[in-house]
Amino acid sequence: MTPSVQYPVLLFSYGTLQDKAVQLANFNRELTGQADRMQGYRQDWVEITDPAVLAASGKSHHPIVSASDNAADSVAGMVFQISDAELAAADAYEVSDYKRVSVALASGLTAWVYIKA
Repeated sequence: MTPSVQYPVLLFSYGTLQDKAVQLANFNRELTGQADRMQGYRQDWVEITDPAVLAASGKSHHPIVSASDNAADSVAGMVFQISDAELAAADAYEVSDYKRVSVALASGLTAWVYIKA
């Protein structure tokens, strides 16, 4: 009998980690999730030059978020349940413009998210 895989890690994505092709390239599976929001953040864009990331996403500019001075600002996205190994794969996918932090979401869940470094 194959042991079941546990997905104890919550990851919030507002960008390319929501794309099926990016998920398959990084996690070897399509993720399922639920819609949520990050309060007090705003979205901008960053140019991507990493060839592997460009190949996976097919996009030269990716969204990037940073904390906002306006508490009414928010960023929509999806919360995914992933494994520790998949979190490490997400860390490897994200370029140095991003850093991983833990945030409280509008739903009350706490999840990892990549924001502007």
